[in-house]
Amino acid sequence: MLSISQYREAFSKYLEAKIKIREPRNLYEPMVYILSQGGKRLRPVLVLLATEIFNTDYRKALDAALAIEIFHNFSLVHDDIMDDAPIRRGKETVHEKWDINTGILSGDAMLINAYQLFENYEGEVFKELARLFTKTAIEVCEGQQYDIDFETREDVSIEEYLKMIEYKTAVLVGASLQMGAIVAGETTECKEAIYQYGRLLGIAFQLQDDYLDAFGDPETFGKQAGGDIIENKKTFLYLKAKESSGKGEAMQLEHLYSIAPGDSSEKIEAVKNIFVASGAAELTRKEIKKYTNEAFQILDKINISEEKKEPLRKFGQLLMEREV
Repeated sequence: MLSISQYREAFSKYLEAKIKIREPRNLYEPMVYILSQGGKRLRPVLVLLATEIFNTDYRKALDAALAIEIFHNFSLVHDDIMDDAPIRRGKETVHEKWDINTGILSGDAMLINAYQLFENYEGEVFKELARLFTKTAIEVCEGQQYDIDFETREDVSIEEYLKMIEYKTAVLVGASLQMGAIVAGETTECKEAIYQYGRLLGIAFQLQDDYLDAFGDPETFGKQAGGDIIENKKTFLYLKAKESSGKGEAMQLEHLYSIAPGDSSEKIEAVKNIFVASGAAELTRKEIKKYTNEAFQILDKINISEEKKEPLRKFGQLLMEREV
């Protein structure tokens, strides 16, 4: 087996060879632009890693990994349009660099391109990959709609928020690992277990993302500092702060989140102070650890050697400790 960095390098080379600018240039250049920015490549690496964990050459899963990465980036292009986000991975977002119409159309082409890649598999493998991808894609859209709906609701519960991030983020992590198991021709039991491992890790990953949005270094995190606060997003931090604060602090937080979106450093600092004072920041860190540990408990039960489990364990620990 390779190291995570070696899988990432192998995947990046494959992506560069397969994704090229062609005519019409304004359709394909934005695709190449966002895909060439790198990012963490977490999902495609998980596809390749899972394939080799189940005793199959990772190269057989490169097209599935590329489909996952293209789909993920398609969702980012459209998310950035919906959020009016100016920065992604430290660079201009696609709709800022070009325009909204170009962002929409290029995103649509990316989604279609992702589906096309499954045509490189045959028989039952093709059916399973396509079925899983379709299920996951609609769940991601459902998660995004929940996210949009929550912006105008004052009664969002923590349970609803966790469901939203499960659909918007975690199911794609679970699907990435399960795709590797599908390409490897694994048992139904192994496919389901590796999916659940990824789903739980994906929830931990999104909670960490929410935390870093508020408390991370924008230079390393690659996003606008306090972007969720500016947009009044009711993240786990916000919901926990409301739940854990006294009446006065809770009302202050609600007032701050009633301010129309805009770049206000004073608002960001005031909200962050409440997150810390209420204990929500620390509770979020504990929740990240809880979901990561639950993922490891699932991993313990998968019928593969401890040696093969170790890369997944390291991957989970990296996610929990990351600052980017």
